[in-house]
Amino acid sequence: MTASPPRTAAASPSTADTHCPYCALQCAMTLTPDPDVSAPVRVEGRMFPTNRGGLCKKGWTSAALLASPERLTTPLIREDGVLRPAGWDEALGRIVSSLRAIRQEDGPDAVAVFGGGGLTNEKAYLLGKFARLALGTSRIDYNGRFCMSSAAAAGNRAFGIDRGLPFPVSDLDDADTILLLGSNVAATMPPLLAHLAGARAAGGLIVVDPRRSQTAELTADGAGTHLQPAPGTDLVLLLGLTHVVLADGLADGDYLAARTTGADVLRRSVAPWWPERVQAATGVPVAALRETAHRLARGRGTYILTGRGVEQHVDGTDTATAAINLALVLGLPGRPGSGYGTLTGQGNGQGGREHGQKSDQLPGYRKIADPADRAAVAAVWGVDPDSLPGPGVPAVQLLGMLGRPEGVRALLVHGANVVISGPDAEAVRSGLGALDLLVVCDFVLSETAALADVVLPVTQWAEEEGTLTTLEGRIIRRRRALVPPAGVRSELEILADLAARLDAPSQWPTDPALVFAELARASAGGIADYSGLSHAQLDAQLDDGVAAHWPYPAGSEGTPRLFLERFAHPDGRARLVPVQPRDRDPDPLEEAPFERAMPGEGAPAVLTLITGRLLEHYQSGAQTRLVAELAEAQPRARAELHPATAARLGIADGDPVTVRNRRGRVVADALLTERIRLDTVFLPFHFADAECANLLTAAETDPISGMPEFKRTTVVVAAGRRRGGAAPVGAAQVRAAQVHA
Repeated sequence: MTASPPRTAAASPSTADTHCPYCALQCAMTLTPDPDVSAPVRVEGRMFPTNRGGLCKKGWTSAALLASPERLTTPLIREDGVLRPAGWDEALGRIVSSLRAIRQEDGPDAVAVFGGGGLTNEKAYLLGKFARLALGTSRIDYNGRFCMSSAAAAGNRAFGIDRGLPFPVSDLDDADTILLLGSNVAATMPPLLAHLAGARAAGGLIVVDPRRSQTAELTADGAGTHLQPAPGTDLVLLLGLTHVVLADGLADGDYLAARTTGADVLRRSVAPWWPERVQAATGVPVAALRETAHRLARGRGTYILTGRGVEQHVDGTDTATAAINLALVLGLPGRPGSGYGTLTGQGNGQGGREHGQKSDQLPGYRKIADPADRAAVAAVWGVDPDSLPGPGVPAVQLLGMLGRPEGVRALLVHGANVVISGPDAEAVRSGLGALDLLVVCDFVLSETAALADVVLPVTQWAEEEGTLTTLEGRIIRRRRALVPPAGVRSELEILADLAARLDAPSQWPTDPALVFAELARASAGGIADYSGLSHAQLDAQLDDGVAAHWPYPAGSEGTPRLFLERFAHPDGRARLVPVQPRDRDPDPLEEAPFERAMPGEGAPAVLTLITGRLLEHYQSGAQTRLVAELAEAQPRARAELHPATAARLGIADGDPVTVRNRRGRVVADALLTERIRLDTVFLPFHFADAECANLLTAAETDPISGMPEFKRTTVVVAAGRRRGGAAPVGAAQVRAAQVHA
């Protein structure tokens, strides 16, 4: 492995006001050059509406990765099965020659691109343009498909627009009732907790989660209510709440008549979901169901917020739709002091899906199948609209095509670690191994990069300029605090160089401000219109663009709050869309034969696996597992089990546990806690190798959004072999051994 040389403060341009590289809250921070070479900049929290100067563990330690010995600073090429250092010209030349041969033999759709929700708006935009113009492929999607796709689909069909929060986060401060479904914000975005303080003080924080998570714990001592439904029954719970609101006369009739369509059909659709039936399906008591519905209706300021826990299901779009229906019958969206929203996870999950990474979208949230949208973007790019490919396929389907006959032969990965984050991870690994060409852009050798034919070292967040879009639709500036190490390039430079070598039409700027200017022109008139913004304007605005919420057409002042007067459908009304639970056929890979023990295991039990995040780690863990303070706090995966379940299996706290089904087998340490249901096991999804939770999840998806079923997997849990002997070899050491330096 090629490590970066120690850097000193002299290498830094200046102190920079910027934002955290992790979640979509995008907490503001200031980076100051620091002579301590173990962390080349000092991190300080900065006042900003989302975080008010606060940061979480990940934010405070974010500078540590900038000087990591795992840092890549030269391209790597696989030769005789081993990655070796190479020059940029050789690496790019190999990519281009392979791409040309594959496209000539099997057409442009034999090449695919997989993006990431952490890329800046500029990189996401140029990546989508590169796929359509330089490669001519329709096969592009991104890891936001694993995160926000169900909420986005539900928002589009109900409101005609998809923006995570259609109001500023600070609006939550004045709420006295907040229903939070499927989101453990205490672990995933702790600074958000300050915005829930008012609801807690009023006893109105209602948390829906099968686990008694850190967020659910905040409802104790009269601060609110924790509803603990069985995994996968959130849709039924929401139908039951809507039933009570309508049956008990709690609905806002004037709002429904003036601002929505479909109320009568919705009323009939929820009629069968009376409280006793809902209790039988979910385990939530009738009294709690009724009290929750009445609390939502009588709140002086009521918000309903959803997260991945209710969306990462094969019925995730319908579940998010049910939450929107509940909000609409209560008259919340667009009413000052109340509302509905969804909590975007990745740092640029919102902007990343707006500007061309999704398989069916062009910049500005335009539809690639719409002739007018194609013409508008093609005019900015200076190409014939007919030269643009049509819609591609969503991420899980795309990964399933890797290495298949008449499928995908080459894959370019930017800002994603698909071998950890994709469902049915062993199948993803197999598909990657069957490719003729795998190219990965990254700044460390992630588990996916370790499988690549070519690895290209790219800049990190503190070494680049750009913009991102927060969970509330606020466009913010990322500013450079450090000069990147010699040998490292920006993805804007890489894409422009490859485009030139491939004789691609159009212009390929590498200055982020110029790329943003082109993005703004391409988005003009689209749903996500950024045409009134520029880097210079964002820099000039008070406190880093506080008011820069999209849509922001030229001449406007932005749109901090959507839906105040109308929704985005042509008639201005929101759509109430009836939804129902669907029968789920048993997965033949998850049936009873696994109830028998395997050698070395104790008595097994069939449980439901749910996955999620830890405070110390982020996404696939490729970054946070390399930060010593975070890795020491959470060094390995732990399987949460209820003590009564563990006692039945002969498992004590800290014992090794196996969690398995026909797709794979995970080994973890037991963490016994009464915070989880007796029929459920929880695994974090940040870990690799034998601790990778997605070895168990299925590549089954929501038919509308393409979202995988991450939150409900049938598994067998048993006591495993006790670890002994030498300390386990870490994933980073294994990957390092694959590189000849």
